[in-house]
Amino acid sequence: MSTRRPYQGAFTPVDQEVTAFDLPVTGRIPAELRGRYLRNGPNPLRLDDPRAHLFLGEGMVHGVRLRDGRAEWYRNRWVRSAAVARSLGEKPRRGTRFAGAEFAPNTHVIGHAGRTLALVENGFRPYELTEELETVGPCDFRGTLQAGYVAHPKLDPHTGELHAVSYATRWEFVQYSVISPTGMVTRTVNIPAPHRPVMHDFALTASYVVLYDLPVVNSLAAAAAGAPMVYDWQENRGARLGLLPRNGTEVRWFDISPCWVFHTLNAYEDGDRVVVDVIRYPRMFTGLRLDGNSTPTMDRWVIDTVSGRVTETRLDDRAQEFPGVNPAVVSGPHRYGYAAVVPDMHTYFGPDDDLDDLPDQAYSDALIKHDFSAGSSSVRPLGRGHYTGEPVFVATASPAAEDDGYLLAYVHDPDRGASDLVILSAQDFTGEPVATVHLPARVPLGLHGSWIADPA
Repeated sequence: MSTRRPYQGAFTPVDQEVTAFDLPVTGRIPAELRGRYLRNGPNPLRLDDPRAHLFLGEGMVHGVRLRDGRAEWYRNRWVRSAAVARSLGEKPRRGTRFAGAEFAPNTHVIGHAGRTLALVENGFRPYELTEELETVGPCDFRGTLQAGYVAHPKLDPHTGELHAVSYATRWEFVQYSVISPTGMVTRTVNIPAPHRPVMHDFALTASYVVLYDLPVVNSLAAAAAGAPMVYDWQENRGARLGLLPRNGTEVRWFDISPCWVFHTLNAYEDGDRVVVDVIRYPRMFTGLRLDGNSTPTMDRWVIDTVSGRVTETRLDDRAQEFPGVNPAVVSGPHRYGYAAVVPDMHTYFGPDDDLDDLPDQAYSDALIKHDFSAGSSSVRPLGRGHYTGEPVFVATASPAAEDDGYLLAYVHDPDRGASDLVILSAQDFTGEPVATVHLPARVPLGLHGSWIADPA
């Protein structure tokens, strides 16, 4: 068994916080892109921690500010939980502990109600950041957040409300919550779940919250033993999808084949049917491990609310992850979807694998655009060794079509040993980049990010 740590190769953390201004650009940044592109990911302070695991590194947010056709700055900052602040020789922020626990959120970063929020799941609080990515402290939405939060909330583009489904290792329920456009929790529903399922993501439609009760559960035994991974595959539990009316409290459940889902592309209603597009794994976390499991595909569930049956269809059998759509169509019908091609990445994620020996295809060096109406897709190679992750869609100022916009992603440039912020035209997906912003530092492979536009 290898003794190597999980943070190697493309995952190798950076050890410095960097600030740089007036970044060099190839091409021309569209003047309508006024805001910040931010991305979060694990970046541990210490690599000699015996509990090191890819999910557990302290969160570091990387950001680029665009304005008036310029890349004004690049910054990367660790999220200052109390432990991180002390490790960096700083005074902890006030209120950094909740229910006796804290964690520097490492999974997502979003903007909502004028706040920039670093997110993580499993019952921990979000942390608020300044515009320049300095840590303000944990956020409880002005005292209205009863418990922890989640890494994958969904913003309803029509109401401006932020919807979430949260869980925690020791909760015997999952919690649906709604945060208003002004940043206050306005609705909370606790859904009994004594088997402690891991609900990493969910889906939102115009009328429903779609819950994923899959065979992965929180293992109290593993947690008590101090194991770095507490998620356990228990296939005999079966799998089911739940429809919770947005204004209701009772869930209607529908059986499906056992599987695991990290991420939802989107969901919508089609008459009496609910359509849910996801990245699906046949299994995950077997033996309390992330590595050695199955590879992901793009699949569709269609829930017939009249017959009670669920139809499962394979949309694309290429291994892919980090799916997304134009945010304007979230909870409604979508024609296009975007993802990163990740052929073997999830086979090599465990803490005991030799990540120095990963094949090049273990990292995504290509993006994919799906046209679900045409039943076709396009792949955009980025070049050998140019690993990337989640592409984020940003619409043009006056979009004429669903795909009238840009895709933003950090892409590693192996020739420079640093990363670029690449801006692609979503309509000219395989053409030359609209602009490439050359960063002064490497951005390790991480997790999720957002475009946070300046206020209108």
